[in-house]
Amino acid sequence: MSGKHIVVIGAGYAGLAAATRIGRRDRVTLIAPETRFQHRVRQHEAAAGRPEHRPTIADVLRGRQVTHRQARVTELDLEARKLHLDDGGAPIAYDTLVYALGSRTAGRDVPGAAEHAYSAERAAELRERIAQAPAPGTVAVVGGGATGIELATELAEAHPDWQVRIVSADRVGGWFSPRGRAHVLAVLARLGVRVDEHARVTSVSADGLRTDTGRIPADLVVWAASMEPHPLAAEAGLAVTPDGRARVDGHLRSLSHPEVHVVGDAAAVEVPGVGPLRMGCVTALPMGQYVGRLLSGRTTRPFDFRFLLQCLSLGRGEALVQFVRPDDSMRSAVLTGALGRLTKALIVRAVISGLR
Repeated sequence: MSGKHIVVIGAGYAGLAAATRIGRRDRVTLIAPETRFQHRVRQHEAAAGRPEHRPTIADVLRGRQVTHRQARVTELDLEARKLHLDDGGAPIAYDTLVYALGSRTAGRDVPGAAEHAYSAERAAELRERIAQAPAPGTVAVVGGGATGIELATELAEAHPDWQVRIVSADRVGGWFSPRGRAHVLAVLARLGVRVDEHARVTSVSADGLRTDTGRIPADLVVWAASMEPHPLAAEAGLAVTPDGRARVDGHLRSLSHPEVHVVGDAAAVEVPGVGPLRMGCVTALPMGQYVGRLLSGRTTRPFDFRFLLQCLSLGRGEALVQFVRPDDSMRSAVLTGALGRLTKALIVRAVISGLR
């Protein structure tokens, strides 16, 4: 043991993966308000009323020297190396900080979105709202990216008596290869999902959406348009990019405060030969694992990463596994049907074991 006190804030993919590895050797305090791990890549299942697969944080941390303080950070004092929390307790001092607060659904700048739209983080509320509806209606899912597609297909399959629409400012699944996008659109059509492309949402109200191409009526609106990093890094004074992600070096240390390691969606990481890494579980988990090894003395090498594939759930019986080059550009090869679904399921299950 080094005797250092290491604090990890955030219990997502990156934060838990870092804490469990550091906690084999050093004393760690994990700060997060949750008692259960939020398996974000399965939130679409929770929204549709499927059984949730969320282990307790205590179970993930079992056997490690990690104390979980169930609270939110209200202030990060970088100069004093202290954290102020909302639980009324004394500030926590640290020798090394692992910042892993990740990202959240963006869209707060769109009028009415905060008041009238359900984000993926509010999956449980959305599930209850659909269950309590007096009659089936229309659900408009805003966002043609991975989260929006998974939500739209899952909701359409689970609630065939509801009309599901997916509304996107760009092409739905437009970043995939032609084969991949064609499969996504075919599944959406088979499930009866109406696709509205090139329609940028300008406001949200209780009775639907307004876009730059006209009004779209809806009884429920689900917001999955984009993600943004938690603002605490910028507010505290860490060096950040224009979009609010912390600037880091090759060892994922803050360029302005090297005693702070930043992992997951909060970090602006660029890997030689690959380029900037996108937000998501696929990059967050390896970053957390790497910093855990680094701070426990099991590696001194810079962080390295290569992409292999992207995958989407498309309801219970379908999926898309899109193979990509190391820089995340599309290959032509895809897996669909039962094989795609099995591959996706195995990857999602492996994430939980990867936390430890």
